[in-house]
Amino acid sequence: QAQLVESGGGLVQAGGSLRVSCAASGGIFSINAMGWYRRPPGKQRELVATIERNGTTNYADSVKGRFTISRDNAKNTVYLQMDSLKPEDTAVYYCNAAVVPWRGFPHASWGRGTQVTVSP
Repeated sequence: QAQLVESGGGLVQAGGSLRVSCAASGGIFSINAMGWYRRPPGKQRELVATIERNGTTNYADSVKGRFTISRDNAKNTVYLQMDSLKPEDTAVYYCNAAVVPWRGFPHASWGRGTQVTVSP
């Protein structure tokens, strides 16, 4: 199966910015939708944003106008630019990819997550 590795999380003050990245590798023919999800402390995982291969995007209402998702199809990489961060954005951020492998069946792959902490 493909492997997804997130990077770029960290600690930032409220109002600041962070950019997280997720690179997919391993037997990939193509990737359809890619996305970011997050799990705030004590809560369930929730959708943040998704992006189709053609660039069509979708955002959770809570991040619209502050976060921007983008991707580089040649690099099998998805990015999440997070601006005007709020303490309630604190969470573990996970990337997800709908992978079409060279061998086997299309499947959804998940990264292990990267911690984003926003201090007041």
